[in-house]
Amino acid sequence: MTHTHHGIDYVELPAPDLQAAKAFYGAAFGWSFTDYGPADDPAYVGIQALDGEGEVGGLDPAGTPGTSGPLVQLWSADLEATRQVVLDAGGSVVDDIFAFPGGRRFHFTDPAGNRLGVWSES
Repeated sequence: MTHTHHGIDYVELPAPDLQAAKAFYGAAFGWSFTDYGPADDPAYVGIQALDGEGEVGGLDPAGTPGTSGPLVQLWSADLEATRQVVLDAGGSVVDDIFAFPGGRRFHFTDPAGNRLGVWSES
């Protein structure tokens, strides 16, 4: 994994219930994880890069979920399909698909209450 000087390198999401967070993000986006500690009760969970090269973030059981921090944006090749898998996995759409300069996006909350977005060029 290559790191870029001053580039955003790692995003940590508050996740008081690590097992629930892993289930949601695994089902919605196909994410894989690294447990730090026992698999049934890890102290921390790393989010593996989609290409399998390192980690791009983590799930922090000590964090406090919220909707007022920085908005993490995920990219999707099929916005409508991604919206549906978020709902199917237990997320809630809080701002339905809308246009913005550069494309379209929607915002959702995960089961812990963190607010994220998903965008697409079209």
